[in-house]
Amino acid sequence: MAPAATQEPAGAGEYPSLHISGFGDVDYFNQATSEGARGFVLGQFVLHMASALSPRVSFFGELSFSPRADAGIGSPPATGYNAEVERAIIRFDQSDQLKVSFGRFHTPINWWNTEFHHGQWLQTTISRPEMVQFGGKFIPVHFIGGLVEGTVPAGGWHVTYQAGVGNGRGNVISRGGDAGDNNGRAAWVGNVFAKPDQLFGLQVGGSVYVDRVSLAGKPEYDETILAGHAVWQREDPEVIAEIAQVRHDEVGGTFSGTSAAYYVQTAYRLPGVARLWKPYYRFEHIAIDSADPVFVGIPNLNGSTFGIRFDFSTYAALKTEGRIRSRVENQPNTNGFFVQIAFTF
Repeated sequence: MAPAATQEPAGAGEYPSLHISGFGDVDYFNQATSEGARGFVLGQFVLHMASALSPRVSFFGELSFSPRADAGIGSPPATGYNAEVERAIIRFDQSDQLKVSFGRFHTPINWWNTEFHHGQWLQTTISRPEMVQFGGKFIPVHFIGGLVEGTVPAGGWHVTYQAGVGNGRGNVISRGGDAGDNNGRAAWVGNVFAKPDQLFGLQVGGSVYVDRVSLAGKPEYDETILAGHAVWQREDPEVIAEIAQVRHDEVGGTFSGTSAAYYVQTAYRLPGVARLWKPYYRFEHIAIDSADPVFVGIPNLNGSTFGIRFDFSTYAALKTEGRIRSRVENQPNTNGFFVQIAFTF
């Protein structure tokens, strides 16, 4: 697996110093649904922009373009692609122990959501786990506000902390509050993880997220999310395990419900002459409280994802992937076969 793109801009001595990198992917899918969907898809086209503004101040931005299924329909006709500002962050680095940022972040509530961004080349698999899908509702993927973070050696444990306050979920709970918090009650997030020297490649940590959810025509709900992860960041093997629990309590009411999700992903970079090949497997589970009005419409899930990645170039990879999705509550099973060429430039 290739390392994630850094947010540290290149360049020194001349400001601003702008560096642009990009990601793209081309996909083919054959999915066993009631519609029998299959065909080629031009995936996300993603630009990363990093700029040093001074020795201690930097900017990082991420812009994505995603194809629309309704392109050319409506009046005026829909465009072929949706443009989205995924991240826009200005950061002040006082030291390794103290960095302060403001902007639009990927919420630091678990590992995958901050490690892998919109460039599909970065991650081993084609798909993200369902619990952290872009556009999904289980985890608030984006967070708009301020973040304080830093790393301390801590006797070789290298403990990193992150604490933020900002806008919670928007009127559409799959989106952050880009235009402001919709109830004036700020969300906050805290995250702590360690990377011990003696177990190089290991990262373990946990996080908490607290917000008040306001949806049109419904009561307000206090939301508390607890999450934990353990990751072996090597390729022989690669192991990623995460779990999250989401609790909703009706403000001034009687409802209280808890939903949970987890996944475990393993991969292995083959040795010797086969080192360009990396087979993988992921199992994931989502259990939604059926009485939760915030998560209405989110199905339960038991899913398996299996595939193999072939790095035919330093900056390009071919992935083939099968998915088996077993759902309950009268939801159809969704199985499929997917192929992707992902690259960075």
